[in-house]
Amino acid sequence: MAYTTAGDVKFRARRSCLSVPASSPKMLGKIPTMPADEVFMDLEDSVAPGEKEAARKNVIAALREQDNSDKTLVLRINGVYTHWCYRDIIEIVEEVGPKLDCIMIPKVQWASDVTFVADLLRMIEETNGFEKKIGLEAQIENAQGLTNINEIAAASDRLETLIFGPGDMAAAMGMPHSTVGQIVDKYPGDHWHWIVMTILVAARNQNLQAIDGPYAAIRDLDGYREVATRSRQLGYDGKWALHPDQIEVLNEIFTPSQEEYDRAEDILEAYQKATEDDRKGAVLFGDEMIDEASRKMAAVHAAQGRAAGLKRSKA
Repeated sequence: MAYTTAGDVKFRARRSCLSVPASSPKMLGKIPTMPADEVFMDLEDSVAPGEKEAARKNVIAALREQDNSDKTLVLRINGVYTHWCYRDIIEIVEEVGPKLDCIMIPKVQWASDVTFVADLLRMIEETNGFEKKIGLEAQIENAQGLTNINEIAAASDRLETLIFGPGDMAAAMGMPHSTVGQIVDKYPGDHWHWIVMTILVAARNQNLQAIDGPYAAIRDLDGYREVATRSRQLGYDGKWALHPDQIEVLNEIFTPSQEEYDRAEDILEAYQKATEDDRKGAVLFGDEMIDEASRKMAAVHAAQGRAAGLKRSKA
């Protein structure tokens, strides 16, 4: 899956990020039919301890047999503090590394968690002569990770994304929640706001994407839509889906409308002409004065639209 760019930020299509348990060959086999932008094959929480080794073999088989090239394809390994982590990386990347876009690291607490995986990937790629450089995604799921988030975000040039993990975060903070990603009506406001903004700021400071985590009540599409809309309005690039029914909601919410996309491209075109041809730093665009700040905002919308596959409706 190719990048599009907005300034220095690299955008892969990540509006909808579908979790697929690596312990299920049946579900892995459905990856090519899923309309999600990103699919991550999960070796961590959705796989029982006794099934970890078999799940690795399932991933290898699926990647060998299937064409998933139209998606951002990710492997979620077990955390670096488990004894499964290094073999997750070595066994799968050595066999099918060029088929992967990224490795997702759960429960990241220190910058060294990221550099450990990055160094191991470098050695595997060099040893096997892989030309493709695999990216990294880091999940922030506890107080330690949140405390060290700026160092984590700057840990490796492989890092593409910071991800909010609400389930483990709620447990780590002692929040009395029973459903992952839920809205808490008893709290006067959005109880996640400071945490998700902290993750977003750290991501943007290093030109990374920011992805919201799961919503476990998979039949509550209204609640899911509400949470996803909040994330989108803050500036997040996408959100996890735990069930195929959630994908359509995300692709709608995190895609600029055709009108918004066309307007963004028009602003970029008008501003380029104003600055390069007319030597002006600001110009009237319809009834609106646009300048460098306007260009930056338009560049984000345009990149998101391009990543979603939108085309300008007029020349």
